[in-house]
This record gives sequence, C-alpha cells and structure tokens, in this order.
Amino acid sequence: MREIIMTAVERGQEALSEYESKRVVETAGVIVSGNRLATSRDEAVQMAATSGYPVALKGCSPALTHKTEMGMVKLKLKTPEEVAEAYDEITSKGVELDGVIVQEWVEGDNREFVIGMTRDPQFGPCVMFGLGGIFTEALKDVSFRVAPLTEVDAMEMIDEIRTQKLLGEFRGSPAVDKKKLVDAIIGIGNLSSEYEQIAEIDINPLIIEKSNPVAVDALVILKK
Repeated sequence: MREIIMTAVERGQEALSEYESKRVVETAGVIVSGNRLATSRDEAVQMAATSGYPVALKGCSPALTHKTEMGMVKLKLKTPEEVAEAYDEITSKGVELDGVIVQEWVEGDNREFVIGMTRDPQFGPCVMFGLGGIFTEALKDVSFRVAPLTEVDAMEMIDEIRTQKLLGEFRGSPAVDKKKLVDAIIGIGNLSSEYEQIAEIDINPLIIEKSNPVAVDALVILKK
C-alpha cells in the first residue's frame, strides 16, 4: 500500500487509478469486487472466463475520474465476444490507459451505500458513511466522524443515517454484516490518518451482496 501511494506521489499523480485505489482500500479492511488488469484483448477474454460471467470492463488510468461519461465502462458482459468488443471500444478512445479492469459482477439487492473521507483544514481527516449510489447527492443521508475512529464511533455513524433500516433484513435478503461494515469504516479512518498524502477517498457504490458490503468502485485523490 505504501509503495502504491508514494510512487503515485513521486509521479505527480492527482489520483490513484481505480485498480490502485481498490488495492489500497482493500488493505484497509474494505471488501472489494474481484479485479484483474488486462493489457490485451485476449488477456481480457481469458480473465473474464476465469472470473466467471457476467463481468464489467473499465478503462484504467489515474487520469480517469469520470469513466462512465467517457464511455469507459461496460457492464454485465456475458460472452467472450461481448468482452472482446467492449475491450476494443474502451481502448479506441484515444486515452492512455494502464490497462482495462476486468471486474467480477456483483449482484446486489438494490441497497447501495457510500464510505468516504475528506480532509478538513481544521479537523483533519473526516470519515463519511451514508446512502450511496445515485442518491448520495440527492438525499444527502450521511454521517461524519473525525478520524481515527473507534467501533463505537462507526456504529453511531451507521445508526445516525435516516435509511439505516436498509441495513436490516430487506426483501428476503439477510441483514448486512455490521462487523464487516464497521471494520471498513474504521479502516478508512486509519488509512487517512496514516497517510497525509491522501486528500479524499470515495467508495461509491458499496453494494450489499447477500450480507457483505462490497466496494465496486473506489477513488483515492492525492494532495496537490
């Protein structure tokens, strides 16, 4: 983790790529979707077969912070032909890429949350938890604590959001494993406390798959 962050800082990167970001937050205790980085069409097809269909493909570069708007994200690909076509389309955009992420498909139950971090000039790193996906900005159902956090802090954050009932049993799906969620929230706090080079963290969406909170997208922004 330290090597990823420090190498990016030395290169003058403003952010880590999604692939790097996921590796960093995973070491902090966040469960992430399975990700492999392909550098050729054949490699992408082989990785998809190994992962199992369906998969998602995403262009990977530290400069790509708005992949969807640029047509760099292809979802729920179900055949080798679809993967090959998606790979060619992503790599034909004229953007310099580290490769193409082949990501396992996480089939959630429409419960999406967010874990984030911003670095306040006065209070330092502040961790956020709340309702995620397309509702993050619209409903602003989030809670904050200053890092580092205790288990009590993390549980209070979870209980403070208005939609916390979604973490219980939901439409036949089991309740969220709060221990894993608490570990993820605390881990992001510890990560941001340890590495002053990190300016922001955005894990959104955090999809609930069965009882597990799984990060399918992550972005680590570095200090300028």
